[in-house]
Amino acid sequence: MTYSRRLPESDLTRHSRLREQGSLDRADLDAILDAGFVCHLGVIVDGRPLVVPTVYGRDERQLYVHGSVAGRSLAADSPVCVTVTHVDGLVLARSVFEHGVNYRSAMIHGVPRKVTEPEEKLEGLRRLTEHATPGQWDYARRPSRKELAATTLLALSLEEASVKIRTGAPDDGDGPDAELGLWAGTLPLTSAWGAPEPDPLLAPDLAAPAHIARREGTRHG
Repeated sequence: MTYSRRLPESDLTRHSRLREQGSLDRADLDAILDAGFVCHLGVIVDGRPLVVPTVYGRDERQLYVHGSVAGRSLAADSPVCVTVTHVDGLVLARSVFEHGVNYRSAMIHGVPRKVTEPEEKLEGLRRLTEHATPGQWDYARRPSRKELAATTLLALSLEEASVKIRTGAPDDGDGPDAELGLWAGTLPLTSAWGAPEPDPLLAPDLAAPAHIARREGTRHG
């Protein structure tokens, strides 16, 4: 099935504020999801809001969210909101009112389903593992039957999603505050992977595999 490269709008995803920062391009949604591996899952539990950080993976049409069977937040068949945000820097204007953040964010709304079919569950966990660390699924031991039974995997459609992106300089360069003689600009924020740190109980001659070692010094996000 081929999915539209334009995200559909709904009451939940329509941009009513800062519309110029909104995007309906599915490629922007894909890029934001691919740049991270931790999302925040918002649910209602016993009448109270609960927001849980958890890892995720995806395919073209759905997001896979991982958790424990004991986790009350990972109950299917109830509306949820999943968010992924990347902060790219501070926007430091001439006035405090015009300060802001350069960022990329996505919100996905929907009712998730619990993945129970064994082959899809394994595929979802593979995608989740490979999303965080490409090459690790084939390197490490696969989940046992007992481990699979203790794991909850939810699938959430990507069809109802909202994307916002803010880039660039402060917005007050052509206003009255430009005459104040104050510095204004952006303070970029980047993060990079460090050197792999071996488990202290590891044999000293066992080096990190190439798919992990080569990420040292590369940019995250």
